[in-house]
Amino acid sequence: MGKGDKKTKRGKITAGSYGVTRPKKKVKPTTEDKKKDKKDKK
Repeated sequence: MGKGDKKTKRGKITAGSYGVTRPKKKVKPTTEDKKKDKKDKK
């Protein structure tokens, strides 16, 4: 269990992959996006 193990977080960082143990960060919507959504709903 270490850098070579793709099932661990450290292994995923080394391999450059993502999964359950290392999820990708979700992009938060900006305030501008929220304003556009409100205008579209009307």
